[in-house]
Amino acid sequence: MADFPNNAKDSATARFTEAAARICDIGREFYRRGWVLGTSGNFSAVLQREPLRLAITASGVEKGALTDKEILQIDGNGSVIKGVGKPSAETALHLVIVSLQNANAILHTHSVWSSIISDAYAIKGGVKIEGYEMLKGLAGVTTHQHAEWLPILENSQDYGDLSRTVEITLKEHPHTHGFLLRRHGLYTWGEDLSAAKRHVEILEFLLEATGRTLAL
Repeated sequence: MADFPNNAKDSATARFTEAAARICDIGREFYRRGWVLGTSGNFSAVLQREPLRLAITASGVEKGALTDKEILQIDGNGSVIKGVGKPSAETALHLVIVSLQNANAILHTHSVWSSIISDAYAIKGGVKIEGYEMLKGLAGVTTHQHAEWLPILENSQDYGDLSRTVEITLKEHPHTHGFLLRRHGLYTWGEDLSAAKRHVEILEFLLEATGRTLAL
């Protein structure tokens, strides 16, 4: 990392400390709600843009018992510059979202309903959700008449290839608030961690409502 004046270093440290604490809180809450069981899910927050720095969960950690020692700081290439461990295997996806959506926080969950819906609607390439009052919780949406299109992408362990698919998808659907990986889970984002958390809550509600309706 480049040298900064002491006050700049103090500010950067404070941003990281605050983001790490908030990410840990979100991890524990999402675990309680059944959205990131086991070691599933990953979260990140932008600390600064120039040069790009992100706080991100380490790979393979239990989100229900997250501590700040399991939050890493990475650069725009995904290299760890603070902390011990490897960043999430899906770091490349976070970097694409940060770049294309101007997002400052990305949250990825592995809920039952996102897994079911992502499989049930995969043949359509996405799921359209409309008419629900809860849609108004998404940034920029002011009416329940909004139709939200969530693209569904085939899952892959080749995250370089998957990140390129995400890039193509987000360029085709720049106004979407998230996407689903088939039989995997939900990605969403926001202008900060609070906004991204709200989007998870809204989209998880809508996915469950869609799934329960489908079951009927």
